[in-house]
Amino acid sequence: MKFTSPTLLLTTAALLLAASAPALALDSFDAVRRAHQPSDTAVLDRDGVLLQRVRTDATVRRGQWIALADVSPALRTAMVLSEDRRFYEHSGVDWRAVSAAAWGNLWNTRTRGASTITMQLAGLLDDELRRAGGGRSLTQKLGQTVAAGQLERQWRKDQILEAYLNSVSFRGELVGIDALSRTLFGKAPHGLDAREAAVAASLVRAPNAKPARVAQRACEVMQAMESSEADRRRVDCSALDMFTSAALQRRAFDPSEGIAPHLARRALQERRALMAKAGATDGVDTELRTTLRAPLQRFAQATLLRHLRELHGRNVEDAALVVLDNASGEVLAWVGSSGELSRAAEVDGVLAQRQPGSTLKPLLYAQAIAERRLTAASLLDDSSAQINTASGLYIPQNYDRRFKGLVSARTALAASLNVPAVRTLVMVSPEAFARQLRSAGIALRESGGYYGYSLALGSAEVSLLALTNSYRTLANGGRFGETRILPAAQPATATQALDARATFIVGDILSDANARTRTFGVDSVLGTRFWTAVKTGTSKDMRDNWAVGWSQRYTVGVWVGNASGAPMWDVSGTSGAAPVWAEVMGFLHAREPSRAPTPPAGLVQLPVRFGEAIEAPREEWFIAGTEQPLFARDTPAADPEAGARITAPADGSIIAIDPDIPPTRQRVRFEAHGSGLQWRIDGKPFARGNRALWLPWPGRHVIELTDARGRVLDQVRLEVRGAGVLARH
Repeated sequence: MKFTSPTLLLTTAALLLAASAPALALDSFDAVRRAHQPSDTAVLDRDGVLLQRVRTDATVRRGQWIALADVSPALRTAMVLSEDRRFYEHSGVDWRAVSAAAWGNLWNTRTRGASTITMQLAGLLDDELRRAGGGRSLTQKLGQTVAAGQLERQWRKDQILEAYLNSVSFRGELVGIDALSRTLFGKAPHGLDAREAAVAASLVRAPNAKPARVAQRACEVMQAMESSEADRRRVDCSALDMFTSAALQRRAFDPSEGIAPHLARRALQERRALMAKAGATDGVDTELRTTLRAPLQRFAQATLLRHLRELHGRNVEDAALVVLDNASGEVLAWVGSSGELSRAAEVDGVLAQRQPGSTLKPLLYAQAIAERRLTAASLLDDSSAQINTASGLYIPQNYDRRFKGLVSARTALAASLNVPAVRTLVMVSPEAFARQLRSAGIALRESGGYYGYSLALGSAEVSLLALTNSYRTLANGGRFGETRILPAAQPATATQALDARATFIVGDILSDANARTRTFGVDSVLGTRFWTAVKTGTSKDMRDNWAVGWSQRYTVGVWVGNASGAPMWDVSGTSGAAPVWAEVMGFLHAREPSRAPTPPAGLVQLPVRFGEAIEAPREEWFIAGTEQPLFARDTPAADPEAGARITAPADGSIIAIDPDIPPTRQRVRFEAHGSGLQWRIDGKPFARGNRALWLPWPGRHVIELTDARGRVLDQVRLEVRGAGVLARH
């Protein structure tokens, strides 16, 4: 019997296919490298510095493209010895290996495969040549041979090896040398030693083999890497077996790592939302640039962690911080948790809803000043108060359980006195204050009436981001704009949410170190070498501690507490969040000045005195028309009607008619502060004086307080529910 050489048959078939088939449309090396898609997205800061690496493709584990120069020499050697010994000699096909494989198949003897690195790469780059579950067909093998020759003609050897190392599957979901190195060995590819390189090379041949088989193959590769027989005998295969078993169980390539995990997650969500809105179907880019500053992010994160360690033993383990650019609304730092110190590190403290304590007071006083219910020099009574509410008596207390007597609004706000704040909310009404908060970006879950007068002391829940942005509204003269974490070509639009004159006065109060001395002392951590305005807050039972404030250019918000809601032990406004706030502000202005804002039009400043030496004389700011030189007990205001207000019912009240009581016996009491007052209901005159009784009828009504000339001084809205008597107009 006459045999024809298998090599001759394969060679003839390959040459015939090459001659008859048109040239394959192979991509260039640069195109293949550009098309490489890691399974992670690199979230970058504004200057392109890596902040966080986040896995965004769950179907495969693929790292960054690694240049051949960044692959360890041991791995390059091991891969060539394992997969293609004559890689640098052949032109795409190793005909000697083909011949050996063919004869082995003919006589059923086991031989090494004939597929070269170039041929394998051709199969990885072309979907039509990709290996299926049952292996490649003869047509695919011949096409692979032709493609390998074409690759060798168009690419250099180093490019072929580099593309192969970045494209080959190693084990399970691991594709490419970067994913393999970081997952199994916890290091970059340039750091792989001979033992690790041998294990990596052996996985190409049998990706899903048992550890013992991988170790046996790795031992053979290590022996082949040695140049002398003596060195080959010194290879410890038993130790390699244990090493391989441990490596194959390791998963050191974390799904996310970096310094901004919560920001990265939020940025990816926003990017997906923008793409969906635009109708894009492509996945998220492998790089995503944000508005953050990496140096500031590192400093803020390190400062938070260090400060929490200093509070060790006070039952506090969580914190969050955000820094905003006043002009653009860009987020410059976003620290969502204390990371390793927290038992709830995944909870984003920047977005979590918490009770803000006294940090809502600046917005309340701004509203009262804008509505001319108060001036910064107006006197408020800081004494025990019992306020009637629908659910009973509300008795507010100060933080130190002490009362200061008569104080100016400036002192009441700067020293964070609770009772004057509640009295101020009585003037404004919870419902009106809730509307003001919403216009400043704080979206309350319930109506103002739901929270009642405790809203002045922060009984609602807000996020650190929303609260900090509301302070940015104060910093911007009352103009509210959304924050952003992704760069935008156009600046965000702003709306006038607060009175610019009132926000200036509030900022002046919160920057006044003398005004806060009654609570914080003369040497407070809140004082800075440059101009800043800041407010602290502590929620009920010391569950949340806040410090939020602004400079000429930046607004910084800090929260300290426990994600679980557990109370802290002996952590006050100046020992919890304030030191972190002060350090971050100092970092921001280490080389950048911060000057006080310019007063807007419509403000006047004049000297004021206080009767009975209640407070020392000083210069004070007023909205034009509300100024007066003397403030004393029972001193009339410059405009007697300026302080006229409805004290009951509260704005937004819902009144239910009791069906068991005759409707004609049910009355709603109206009360007001001022003189020469008249009442109107739904635009029609009703009564005169400071008090009146009203027979309610179902529906929604507007109650107005007017002067003798019919000018509206104050108004509230209420709703009556239930069956009543016929309406009488």
